[in-house]
Amino acid sequence: MTDLSLYRNIGIFAHVDAGKTTTTERILKLTGKIHKLGEVHDGAATTDFMEQEQERGITIQSAATSCFWNDHRFNIIDTPGHVDFTIEVYRSLKVLDGGVGVFCGSGGVEPQSETNWRYANESEVARVILVNKLDRLGADFYRVVKQVEDVLGANPLVMVLPIGTEDDFVGVVDLLTEKAWVWDNTGDPMNYEIQDIPADMVDDVAEYREKLIETALEQDDDAMEAYLEGEEPSMETIKACIRKGTINLDFFPTYCGSAFKNKGIQLVLDAVIDYLPSPTEVKPQPEVDDEGEETGEFAIVDTERPFRALAFKIMDDRYGALTFIRIYSGVLNKGDTLLNSYTGKTERIGRMVEMHADERIELDRAQAGDIIAVVGMKNVQTGHTLCDPKNPATLEPMVFPDPVISIAVSPKDKAGSEKMGIAIGKMVAEDPSFRVETDEDSGETILRGMGELHLDIKVDILKRTHGIDVEVGKPQVAYRETITQTIEDSYTHKKQSGGSGQFGKIDYTIEPGEPGSGFVFESKVTGGNVPREFWPAVEKGFKSMVDTGVLAGFPCLDFKVTLLDGGFHAVDSSAVAFEIAAKAAYRQSIPKAGPQLIEPIMKVDVYTPEDHVGDVIGDLNRRRGMIQGQEAGVTGVRIKGDVPLSEMFGYIGDLRTMTSGRGQFSMEFSHYLPCPKNVAEEVIKEVQERNKKK
Repeated sequence: MTDLSLYRNIGIFAHVDAGKTTTTERILKLTGKIHKLGEVHDGAATTDFMEQEQERGITIQSAATSCFWNDHRFNIIDTPGHVDFTIEVYRSLKVLDGGVGVFCGSGGVEPQSETNWRYANESEVARVILVNKLDRLGADFYRVVKQVEDVLGANPLVMVLPIGTEDDFVGVVDLLTEKAWVWDNTGDPMNYEIQDIPADMVDDVAEYREKLIETALEQDDDAMEAYLEGEEPSMETIKACIRKGTINLDFFPTYCGSAFKNKGIQLVLDAVIDYLPSPTEVKPQPEVDDEGEETGEFAIVDTERPFRALAFKIMDDRYGALTFIRIYSGVLNKGDTLLNSYTGKTERIGRMVEMHADERIELDRAQAGDIIAVVGMKNVQTGHTLCDPKNPATLEPMVFPDPVISIAVSPKDKAGSEKMGIAIGKMVAEDPSFRVETDEDSGETILRGMGELHLDIKVDILKRTHGIDVEVGKPQVAYRETITQTIEDSYTHKKQSGGSGQFGKIDYTIEPGEPGSGFVFESKVTGGNVPREFWPAVEKGFKSMVDTGVLAGFPCLDFKVTLLDGGFHAVDSSAVAFEIAAKAAYRQSIPKAGPQLIEPIMKVDVYTPEDHVGDVIGDLNRRRGMIQGQEAGVTGVRIKGDVPLSEMFGYIGDLRTMTSGRGQFSMEFSHYLPCPKNVAEEVIKEVQERNKKK
């Protein structure tokens, strides 16, 4: 059996361009996993193996790889930074025990780092911080540490201080050992010397070391007491306290370096071993029942317990479908049969592989704590639990955000139609934030996703990976409808001409609900005018109509139906009659309840050089944006605002024009708000015209 205390399951996550993939490359080089470094900007990074990743220099899929450092096994997942792919970060964090948060030394805490940090907090993942790119112009380690405190509300525990900055950055001082690690300029990570602290840094090192020890010792009252009485704690005591505080999320050990120049990465690897938890030291995954409620049982990481694993990613490559699983308890052998507790079907494990980006090493067995891929599973999707058929259980599933943008695609020829169906099926299995539906009236295939880039890449994959030529319609916004007034109404469904009839009468109120409340149903009927067994039929009738609003056919959100009274017939009333009555009641009453079109509002975060701030704010105002605030940084200004999604199409091109190519932005869905009258009229007219053409 492998010793689980020697395992570290870690993810590397950060904002776009903070250097995650380059950091992963350096870790693989240092651990002897690869011998030639690949660079992201050359399209040669090991973990960026999709064509689209190599071209654009961004990570799209999270890639998994394993390596060893000082006898410890690292399972590393390099995650994407772009906001359209946060789903990849979210699902990776779900199965990891620790993480390395990478921040750019000059960019600092950027919008996407905030989202990823929030996800990591929700998943309670312990982290160490690497402030990367200290060789870049405008890099400032101390400023980024301050931002981590102010913007993320986190407590960074400074473990090293940089020696020099920008072009003069040569190495770091380790505060615990009080030694300087200095690299030469050959770019070889192994060419370093351990020296004494530079004379001009002695005071700073003393000050930061004292702060480090005091913060760490707060984890151990006895050690703190001895320290206050003048006793210097041992290195073991300090490290044990730092480990305890890191796993409890009280603070985050903070390092710095330059992954690209190969400086400072060894200390981060040591920190992963010293301070991040092994699989047995994190809170075990809760098990849930059919309703999704916790049962009080946990999947404790132990090879002796019944088998439990979570499928967290599905990837289709040239060898067939790969299902990535994180094993929480038990042992898995080749040829075992597992139960998928979501579908109730069993799956036989034919081939298991350990992944190194897109290479694979065949395995015969795997155990609790491992992250592996299984080849050729049939009915497993992201978030499904695989377990021992004799001891079934379900682990807490993953929750995925709803898409906010859609486009219509159609193959250019008949032959492409069947191929496209198969290809899209594979893509949906891989990415739960990507949805597909067919418009019944027009027969068009509608792709839904998290943003323009997300859908752009999906279309690119269809064209290149699957060789299907498609025509793409213009992006559509996911509008919704709601109501603004409370209305009390009554409806009687009556069909009593010969034979067995139908009868159902309902009196009800329909009222606006809280934003985000969805559809709510309540019955206040007393005295049996509508027998209790028909209440679910009334609810079902209203619920089945929610997807078709009365203004333009968009789903209707956030309203409450209360059943007050009604009438029934001893012979002719049935569940079907009451369901039909409820459907007709919806069509009758919603138009009277002040229906209103609502649109998705995006949280937009724009970075711009100072001289273009006025232009950018003016442009956002023209797009009906509400500016929420701005922060000046060293290299530019960040402007935060809420802007309707419909006004943000093609924004990146306009922003680059305004800022001479230096602006960047990210956006994510925030909430729905009512559309202005002129916009609503325009949308409704467009929908009506589209329906006429059909």
